[in-house]
Amino acid sequence: MSDVDHHLHSDVDSHANSHANRRANRSEDSEARWPDSHPYPRPDSPPLLSPDQAEHTLDVWLVPKFSMLTLFCLLEPLRVANRFGRDLFAWRLLSADGEAVTASNGVRIDVDGRLSEVTEADWYQGLASKGRLMVVSSYEPEACIGAEDLALLKRLAAHGVWHGGVDTAPFILARAGVLEGYPVALHWESVPAFREEFPELEVRADSYVWEGGRLTGSGGAASIDMMLEWIVTLYGPSLAEAVGRQIVHSRPAEARGAATSQQAAGRAGASTGWVADRASPRELPRGVLRALAVMEANLAQALPIPDVCRLAGLSQRQLTRLFVQEFGETPKQCYLNMRLDQAQRILADSRIAVTEAAVAVGFSHLAHFSRAYRKRFGEAPSVTARRGLRPPASAEG
Repeated sequence: MSDVDHHLHSDVDSHANSHANRRANRSEDSEARWPDSHPYPRPDSPPLLSPDQAEHTLDVWLVPKFSMLTLFCLLEPLRVANRFGRDLFAWRLLSADGEAVTASNGVRIDVDGRLSEVTEADWYQGLASKGRLMVVSSYEPEACIGAEDLALLKRLAAHGVWHGGVDTAPFILARAGVLEGYPVALHWESVPAFREEFPELEVRADSYVWEGGRLTGSGGAASIDMMLEWIVTLYGPSLAEAVGRQIVHSRPAEARGAATSQQAAGRAGASTGWVADRASPRELPRGVLRALAVMEANLAQALPIPDVCRLAGLSQRQLTRLFVQEFGETPKQCYLNMRLDQAQRILADSRIAVTEAAVAVGFSHLAHFSRAYRKRFGEAPSVTARRGLRPPASAEG
């Protein structure tokens, strides 16, 4: 080691020791804001999941000369989300022939299978669909796409399968006839050619557009925002914000605002609004955000509150004080309400039985679930299932 290296390491060690001493002397309030060590519950990266292990699977069809940057930006947010202690996301890489695919930078990527080998049942499971198909292409998207591939996309769309496409992939989806009636976003360089070929389709100058069962985007780094938006719709804004922090990415202010006003309001329910009444999740203390993210990621398998505290890096006394200060509820009350809100959405938006909804939010005893549900919403869960999310009729009406 050179003298320069020696002095550099000495300075770094000295700085680290000084920093550790300052950290040890911090007040309890300072520690409550955000622990310095291990910004996530899992300091290591969890093993990659198979589709049968994860709650949601993203099937990625790689078209030759695809953008490697786009692929990484699609998958990394999902990998990081899995560090919260639950098996949330899996992905499979597919190609038209099942062989490795060469990206635009010359790197060959092995795949998990052939596109046609993944059956429709893998992608479509009624209202509880776990699978999503994302097409990733870049240069010459039409060069390697055959009529059989387009026919498969159209057949899947006819069964209600969710389709996504980034960079130039909207060309492929449009040629398959699965974008009719949907707005489209794609790489800005390809917009003129796309408009010329598909004048009937609406092209928006957005980094991504998600409407119904179609998600299209410009690719590249914008794919991170697209995936964070998916995380918001599934697990709420707190988890998405935490994932963004870990990969050192700030979501656009308009995306955070939309997530707060729409997604968070829907997730929190009309009774409490424990996140929705704030301009942005970033205004909450970081320890609270971490706890909310852990809770949102573990609705189906409820964790004991001491475990939530441990994963959030706070003592139970600290977390309780912060939750009461921010929401007027203890962590236990807030967690229970989040699970019940999720049950209400499941019952209102699907045809599953009350017992299935109870299990889906971590209740093993139907009687306990029914009592808690009635106390929160003023009606039995079976009533919500029959009526949907329309508010109960008033006594005067």
